[in-house]
Amino acid sequence: MKTAKIIIALLILSGFSCYAQKTANSFDVKRNEVYIDSMMTNALEKGFFPGVQIIVGTGDFNLITKNYGYHDYSKKQLVKSEDVFDLASMSKVLGATLATMRLVGENKIKLTDQVGQIVPFYKNTPIADLTLFELLTHTSGLKASITFYQSLLSTPDGSSLLSNQKSDQYPDLFDTMYVNKNIVYDANYLSFEPKENWVQIYKNMWINPAFYKTVHQQIAAANTNVRGKYVYSDLNLILVKEMIEAKTGKKLDQLTNEIYTELGISKIGYNPLKWTSLENVMPTELDNFFRKDTIHGYVHDEAAAIFGGVSGNAGLFANAESIAVICKMLMNNGNYKGKQILKEKVVKEFTESPLAKAGIYRGLGFDKRKPDEFFTKEDFGHTGFTGTFFFMNPNTNRFLIILTNRVNPTRTNRLMYKDDFSAKIWKQINKF
Repeated sequence: MKTAKIIIALLILSGFSCYAQKTANSFDVKRNEVYIDSMMTNALEKGFFPGVQIIVGTGDFNLITKNYGYHDYSKKQLVKSEDVFDLASMSKVLGATLATMRLVGENKIKLTDQVGQIVPFYKNTPIADLTLFELLTHTSGLKASITFYQSLLSTPDGSSLLSNQKSDQYPDLFDTMYVNKNIVYDANYLSFEPKENWVQIYKNMWINPAFYKTVHQQIAAANTNVRGKYVYSDLNLILVKEMIEAKTGKKLDQLTNEIYTELGISKIGYNPLKWTSLENVMPTELDNFFRKDTIHGYVHDEAAAIFGGVSGNAGLFANAESIAVICKMLMNNGNYKGKQILKEKVVKEFTESPLAKAGIYRGLGFDKRKPDEFFTKEDFGHTGFTGTFFFMNPNTNRFLIILTNRVNPTRTNRLMYKDDFSAKIWKQINKF
């Protein structure tokens, strides 16, 4: 009987192996590589971004792994496989959502848990009864974002921080606006040298943790949209982070590092200068407004910066290879190399669209799209403001990771979006 069970198990494993091999064999590597090379060459020539990493793979192995371009437009440093990119909002799923999935699977937190039940500050606030489910599906009614850092800035004469017209008083461009040259920083909350118990938010900037009370108060008053309606919001994942940290007594970076360690990946994490060298970190934007520097080695997102680089909405840095391992784990229902990292039922629950009947195609944390010429209902993943993209489809047994730093030197560069750049490659690799 025991021998029979072993034979059956081997046959099942053999079947899965044959399926994976067949799927990989049906992938036209040469045709897709030519297409990707062409897309990347065109993108680099037109200045979509300075550099990029790309991996195409299946639930078992990588099919195409390539790097293109340079760290920035000086073209002094080629992109290497070990280089890490600022993932921006991809952090929402590869950080806070993954940690939440682990905790849900361990019955340490429930999707019905409410913010005010778990995080004491929010107990008697207007957002106290928001559930973890509403936060993860972006149906909480919270506004899209809050520019917390701007309350730390002022001008001596009370003039506006930004202007839509360039002038002697507003000489430097930031996004589509010009920055007042006389900006001063609130010394009660910001310091340009280290202070005891203050949190480092940039290489030469520290914030007084007393400021976080103001942040929490602003979030508590941010329910300005219709609850149950889909509004993508950074605040949702900031609250998810607060909920899982309060529930576990552990910080988000600790919770995620436990998962990454089990997966055997090391080129992923928050605050990259703590675990890799500056020369292996892709630079992002020239920030003429807040940090007065080309951001390099620190998170681009201002809200994540305020939280010391570790936030639910942004903050992760990674190379494509580390993300590829996570894709394989998710495509194998939470299993990676025989180790069950996440519960199978949790992976399925988070990567489906529970509100599709209401016309909301999000997963729990994960980005899903209304089916169109590029995406199907099975696809799930996420994108990031800095020009990052990853999506996977277990049915076609494909995943795609594209990491760029399109915000270098400015976020006004949106050429890759106007061209549907990443979506076109995703469509291509699922066809051939």
